[in-house]
Amino acid sequence: MRRLLHALAVAGSALALTAGLVSLTVATPASAAALTEVTNFGTNPSNLRMHLYVPDRLAARPAILVAVHYCTGTGPAFYSGTQFASLADRYGYIVIYPSATRSGQCFDVYSPQALRRDGGSDPVSIVSMVRYVQQRYSTGQVFATGVSSGAMMTNVLLGNYPDVFTAGAAFAGVPHSCFATTGGSTWNSECANGQIIRTAQQWGDLVRGAYPGYTGARPRMQLWHGTNDETLRYPNFGEEIKQWTNVHGLSQTPTFTDTPQSGYTRTRYGGSGPTAPVEAISMQGVPHNLPVNAAEAIRFFGLDSTTPPTGTPTAVPTTTPPPTLPPTQPPTQPPAGGCAVSYTVNAWNSGLTAAITITNRGTSAVNGWTLSFTLPAGQTITSGWNASYSPSSGAVTARNVSYNGTIAPNASVGIGFQANHTGNTGRPASVSLNGTACTLS
Repeated sequence: MRRLLHALAVAGSALALTAGLVSLTVATPASAAALTEVTNFGTNPSNLRMHLYVPDRLAARPAILVAVHYCTGTGPAFYSGTQFASLADRYGYIVIYPSATRSGQCFDVYSPQALRRDGGSDPVSIVSMVRYVQQRYSTGQVFATGVSSGAMMTNVLLGNYPDVFTAGAAFAGVPHSCFATTGGSTWNSECANGQIIRTAQQWGDLVRGAYPGYTGARPRMQLWHGTNDETLRYPNFGEEIKQWTNVHGLSQTPTFTDTPQSGYTRTRYGGSGPTAPVEAISMQGVPHNLPVNAAEAIRFFGLDSTTPPTGTPTAVPTTTPPPTLPPTQPPTQPPAGGCAVSYTVNAWNSGLTAAITITNRGTSAVNGWTLSFTLPAGQTITSGWNASYSPSSGAVTARNVSYNGTIAPNASVGIGFQANHTGNTGRPASVSLNGTACTLS
């Protein structure tokens, strides 16, 4: 546990500070509602504490939101530092804030007990809180969200209890079962460093194995991650996408891509609407201490109205995913007007990630592209996103995939990869787009 605190305490404290600053900008509603601690709420094998926020005005059959804090945090701190309670005042849902009480105040997302339905530990305690609220209110759907340790717990809750949770929003987390350990350890360095790479089927099987025999609807999932996450590194974002698209029987090729704000790339899978089965937001240049966009999570849940949806979610068909389209072949002509490439390396031990932004500086669109560069000696690509890479070392060519082949004038495309290294964590000396040298920064 000491190692876990060393790795996450600073990030958790920064999150608490950032969240506190956010709370100062939100007007406190004129309300008698208050955060209240609930004791004796039911089966509680890991001695969690429960705080409950019930707004003055509830929607008909109000939804329940479980909001799970980061390491070193508490339920009351997460209540004060995020906007989930003020949004509950607006939309009439109920918020449960669990608090971890073990040393370091991190949630159990690693033990064999925590990674299976009704196995024990924190997930059982949290579901007891949900059932406590359900018994006292005529409630509707149940949702989960969290940051860091809380985001990892969001993945675990949705995997263990697909019949309880309708959807989740995980801010800087890792896939279900990624953090699994043996011998009582609370820390998994390989997972934290983004070094556990599995197929989509393998990740999906871990979720299905948490509740064997379950054939009902699966929760929708919204994922958020910063490309410069120094604690739970960025490759975990891609592994989460693999896991939840597979759980829903979907292709890993997005059905919708946009840029909701500068530096953010949003992809949706299995639908293009605001409540697609899987939604993922990549945040360029953002570290582990990422902003928590509560309003966007509530929007994804479908709670951003005075009459939140109720009832059982419609099951997503488990048909064979459509095949991934081959990359569009680039033209032979260079981009007219030049190009710029931002290339940022985030390295650790024997691994690294590279976040690359390609900008078209020309006056006409680039339709189909290849980015060419030579990796420093000792670097070998192990996985990538938003492009296909060949070969894995030496003189590499990154080719566009089906959904990002066009770069409009003055527009950008973000790609990246994870690689192993033998000590040289530098970046290429030069890059070229369709044969034209680009400005490198």
